[in-house]
Amino acid sequence: MTAIQIVCAIFVPLLWGYQFVVIKVGVTQFPPLFFLALRFLVIAVLLVPFVARPTRRQLGPVAAISLFLGGLNFGLFYVGLGLGSGSLSAVAYQLATPFTVLLAWPLLGERPSPTTSAGVALAFIGVVVLGAGPSANALPLLLVVGAAFSFAVSNVLTKRHGPFDPFMLMGWSSLLTVPQVVLMSLLLEHGQLASLVTADGRGWLALAYTIVIGGIAGFGLWFWLIARCSMSRVAPFGLLLPVFALMSSVAFLGEHLTSKLIAGALLAISGVAITQIRPGAQSALRRGTESVT
Repeated sequence: MTAIQIVCAIFVPLLWGYQFVVIKVGVTQFPPLFFLALRFLVIAVLLVPFVARPTRRQLGPVAAISLFLGGLNFGLFYVGLGLGSGSLSAVAYQLATPFTVLLAWPLLGERPSPTTSAGVALAFIGVVVLGAGPSANALPLLLVVGAAFSFAVSNVLTKRHGPFDPFMLMGWSSLLTVPQVVLMSLLLEHGQLASLVTADGRGWLALAYTIVIGGIAGFGLWFWLIARCSMSRVAPFGLLLPVFALMSSVAFLGEHLTSKLIAGALLAISGVAITQIRPGAQSALRRGTESVT
């Protein structure tokens, strides 16, 4: 990965990490699936008029991506986050990274190197350290794990059938997601119209963040990276998300900076750094070690 790609790959989990706090605020003022429907509706309105239509060949993959990325990933995630804690949800969602690397092997032929595998393992240990603590309610965590798997599937589909124009994919997948989420909201929730009246400024700002920063900016960069880099390179950066999610919790929700948080963050960052060691550098490192010994 180039330096600018690495910077972007770090910036995306930063945007998404802070989004955990924002979504937690939003789903306290709107029904979670209705909040999600509003998000996708506005993104579609902002983007679809200004991007090209998907070709006939692209339409099927875009629809499949909208199902796994929009309806299943975000639907399960918003409901799970609404029922559970933000920090544990951030940790559980990091299963998307090993899921992505695992799926990319048989479906994309991207076999991870031993170094990449070790880096993912180390970063995942950091995530486990961050999540260590009292047992949590199983249902919210299971919902978030399901969301993580759905996100991994959408990553692989995007890589396999792309490259796509990032804003075309975002706009049209958002448009196709709206009816999925609206139907789920009508079947499972109530109080949708009332929330439009009772929501205060924080709720509307939360919605704006998920649309512009977490949605258009975050996924625009993510799709751009997927089109240019292998999934085994890009996916491990997702393990930085809980670090930023917990940092935002400390900054905005009054949680304390603990030794567990520091240790987990260092492990996760170290693991991501290891995944970025180039094969040539690995060989040089081994030759240098052998010459010393």
